[in-house]
Amino acid sequence: MSPLITPSELSALTGATILDVRWKLGGPPGADLFREGHIPGAVFCDLDADLAAPPGEAGRHPLPSADDFQEAARRLGVSGSRTVVVYDEADSTAAARAWWTLRHFGHPDVRVLDGGLRAWVSEGLPLAEGDQEAVQGDFVARPGGMPVLDADQAVELAGDGVLLDARAAERYRGEVEPIDPVAGHVPGAVSAPTGENVDPSGRFHLPDFLRERFNTLGAVPGVRVGAYCGSGVTAAHEVLALEVAGIPAALYVGSWSNWVADPSRPVATG
Repeated sequence: MSPLITPSELSALTGATILDVRWKLGGPPGADLFREGHIPGAVFCDLDADLAAPPGEAGRHPLPSADDFQEAARRLGVSGSRTVVVYDEADSTAAARAWWTLRHFGHPDVRVLDGGLRAWVSEGLPLAEGDQEAVQGDFVARPGGMPVLDADQAVELAGDGVLLDARAAERYRGEVEPIDPVAGHVPGAVSAPTGENVDPSGRFHLPDFLRERFNTLGAVPGVRVGAYCGSGVTAAHEVLALEVAGIPAALYVGSWSNWVADPSRPVATG
């Protein structure tokens, strides 16, 4: 089953839990956008509060504990027996973090609305306004559903597999670093900006296109693959794109913000 769902498929789906995960680094607040208009029945999911632990040495968006995520998921109406559909504004960057986190904690059926709210509106489908309260869910969080990397495993993978850097190419090269205190990349990592996973509308490219893209970067059968970014958000998008392409991959959740928290770790540029 594809991890993606189209607007028409979602409009025909009954009984699903729908999470609105609109989020942008630095704003505007996704909750305000949600109140202005959202898919009917959707509940707002706060990426910073619901899909991550507080920032620190583990990174800017570290993995939440199983107990904390279970509490958040239940509050959002998530149950293990019901399909969950997640979406954001368009390109699925934030929605992918929700998809990955739910999958990691053991939810068996999570789909991402391809093209997000923009695609939903473009097909003339209705919106609702205001807040939306969820009916308490019964999801049980069991970590381990998706593979993860720590810093040591990430650098090891960069040496004997393929470690994809999902950030913009100029951040990978170390030319700019608008967020973290050190510019550059994990030595041996390969630049693979997530913007190249989607078309201008925000929809994912076809599986064959993505497979060829990642094969060209070294992600071929028999080679272990992982991904990282600044804080584990856009790298989840990379893992999602890899799954669409049929390529399993691990996520370095702490990503660059965790890597540079230890000044003894090497940094590459160029």
